Amino acid sequence: MTTSTSLYQAELEAWRREAEIPLRRDWVSLIGRFELQPGSYTIGSGASKDIRLPEGSAPADVGLLRFEAGVITLVATPGAGVQLNGILLDEAAVLRTDADTKQTPDVLTVGSVTFFIIERGSRTIVRVRDAKSPALAAFRGRRWFPIDEDYRVEGVFTAYNPPKPLAITNLLGDTSAQTSPGFVTFTVGQHERRLDAVGWRDGGLVLHFRDTTNGKTTYGGGRAVVTSAPQLGLVTVDFNRASNLPCVFTEFATCPLPPEQNRLDSAIEAGELLPS
Repeated sequence: MTTSTSLYQAELEAWRREAEIPLRRDWVSLIGRFELQPGSYTIGSGASKDIRLPEGSAPADVGLLRFEAGVITLVATPGAGVQLNGILLDEAAVLRTDADTKQTPDVLTVGSVTFFIIERGSRTIVRVRDAKSPALAAFRGRRWFPIDEDYRVEGVFTAYNPPKPLAITNLLGDTSAQTSPGFVTFTVGQHERRLDAVGWRDGGLVLHFRDTTNGKTTYGGGRAVVTSAPQLGLVTVDFNRASNLPCVFTEFATCPLPPEQNRLDSAIEAGELLPS
């Protein structure tokens, strides 16, 4: 094993370990997804609550959530110990959702539970996490194909001008209008491939794709890989970092699925496997 190969493998293994931290925190810990219609909802671990939280993780009575004219308000129960963004909530508060791209959604914490509001298409949803979730306690970590440097390839990024419209459908069946900044062409297994980018992350391009491993050794809904930042029109596409979408770990996620044109007719036997 050459020094460069061993250095690459060490960096990749460190990246995989780091990638498991937000997965555990943000996705494996999910325990509920409650879609809101206009009206009022009681919250707590009590058996009669509309939004029922796990017994032993939250008080029986946490508060009342109101959804009226597009505005979401939480009236916390006195003494329940509800925190809004880390500050004890002692009055009613209007909650910010994740639809405001300039700010993160308001996060409410009570006991070991956190919850917040997300918007997916026409749906308004309460997403709930529990740091004491049995699924989190039972999680044994991610599984990966053996590292194969043949799946670390150079690609050419071609920008769309203007950005190309994309219709992205999520796991709930909702379709949203997005745009692609461009496409990446690369060669794997002596075949040239092309994938539309679905956005940017950390300076790199996000590629959501399907291949013939899906539903067999990898998640049926596809995987995602983030390229390096483009340099003179070139990017590195490292499929050893290709990750399953969060929906493989929880029934409460709302993953966007790869666009139809991002289906590969061959197997990408690199990156993340199905969980055990």
